[in-house]
Amino acid sequence: MRLSGRVIHAFAPRTIVLNKPAGYTCTRSDKHAERTIFDLLPSDTGHLFHVGRLDKDSEGLLLLTNDGILAQDLMHPSKGVDKEYEVILDKTFTDRDAASLRRGTWIEGSVARIESVRNLAPNKIQIILHQGIKRQIRVMLGQLGFNVKRLTRVRLGPLTLRGIKPGSYRDLRKEDLEILQKALKAPKLKKEKPAFLRKPRAKTLSTIKGPLFTAMPPSSKASKSTRSPNSAKSLTSPRSERSRAIRPDSKDRPTAKRSRKASPALRRVKKVNG
Repeated sequence: MRLSGRVIHAFAPRTIVLNKPAGYTCTRSDKHAERTIFDLLPSDTGHLFHVGRLDKDSEGLLLLTNDGILAQDLMHPSKGVDKEYEVILDKTFTDRDAASLRRGTWIEGSVARIESVRNLAPNKIQIILHQGIKRQIRVMLGQLGFNVKRLTRVRLGPLTLRGIKPGSYRDLRKEDLEILQKALKAPKLKKEKPAFLRKPRAKTLSTIKGPLFTAMPPSSKASKSTRSPNSAKSLTSPRSERSRAIRPDSKDRPTAKRSRKASPALRRVKKVNG
């Protein structure tokens, strides 16, 4: 195929599922990334792009495709596609923590919410998202005082990691894509409108702790009062002493009498009277 005189290579639609290990960056090329997800894939997948992303330290299911419409439908929150994660934390996750997580929070000017959360173990939870805010799970749990030790995406809609080892991938078959399209077109359950989440206020002077101003050093007037007369003389510049010697004091200057000039009208009056 040619377009404006250039040869355009048309690729057949292709979608694969990769089980991403930790330590790989979701990018095609980055000088700061030691390893990318394309290091795990053969060269004939270079025309694919990843649907969403997993950060370097996260692992699990990652979809790559060259179907732009499919990628947009999978990532848009209005389609209601479940993204299921298993998270291992540094301490016990309680019911109170779950309630705080369900209320949501603000991340970079947007309201971040989860669809559900449940305990799998005292320090292991399952989270389902429809949103795709950058590092959403880590930030939301970090605001509650948790440190994420391991984060794995185990499901995207009807797709799972079944039979795919870490670092491996498989192509989606025709029946897999049909199931995926069916899930996208399925009617979504009506959810209750979430409670209003007030945006956090910016810090004001009343909320800042600690002194606002630091103590100033002693004033120059106070320091002058403690100086000795000799030190005061030493501060006088030679130039000022020389000018003082040349120019006499105002008391010693001769005062010249200023002559008054009478106005023309006054001179005429004097002439008439005289």
